Amino acid sequence: MVTHPDPTVLYPDVAARGSLGAALRAEAEEGGFVLPLTALESGSLTHAIVRSTLPHRRPLHVNGGSFERQWSIWGTDSHQDVALVKGDTDDLAQVAGAALAWHEGEPLSDIPLAAPFAQLTGRFEVPDSDPVRMVASEWQLMRTEATEPERPWHASPALVEAAHAEPALRGLYPYTSHRVLRFSTATRPGLSDVGLCLIEHDVDQFVVSTDFLGRNVLARAATAQEAVAAAVRHLPPGLGPVTLGS
Repeated sequence: MVTHPDPTVLYPDVAARGSLGAALRAEAEEGGFVLPLTALESGSLTHAIVRSTLPHRRPLHVNGGSFERQWSIWGTDSHQDVALVKGDTDDLAQVAGAALAWHEGEPLSDIPLAAPFAQLTGRFEVPDSDPVRMVASEWQLMRTEATEPERPWHASPALVEAAHAEPALRGLYPYTSHRVLRFSTATRPGLSDVGLCLIEHDVDQFVVSTDFLGRNVLARAATAQEAVAAAVRHLPPGLGPVTLGS
């Protein structure tokens, strides 16, 4: 049976403050800043949420590790609940810096300046929930993730770039899993799949299928560009503009 260390052993400084929220506020004050109590919600030593002054941001979640002294942050938007910023660190002062920047509504690009451990996912914020901008933000995320070696289950860079270069696909909302590139006519959380999947089976074969397992093959291609062209030919007729998923 796996047992977790006592949080008071891993986080004695947090325990001395009474909660992670109180510790974050104290760290901010030591840096010469004020993190309002109204922004914090936590009675826990290992979890806190930090509200933002921006309505299009959900509260930032701060979690302490169960087996080692480390904190993680996770910040999402209010409509889709998709990640905008994340990160892990053992430096509580940096966590406080990220929390303060998130609360104060600092631009996403400034959060890593306040807390170098913070990583931007690649998405940009869409305060007015414009579906067209959400589509562009998701494409930016996908192009960023496709080049990251630690994400082997995402669609290949060749497929992502070829699809992004095609206006008929670039106007759709992209999403991916298990190396399959898929498209929707609605944003998250209510995706509406168009029924086309682009799959790279190996270095010299691409497949267009109606399902993500590649069982109902519509076309095979030697290059990503050829696969994208085939996918466009099989797009359902009458696709309208992408709408907000509910």
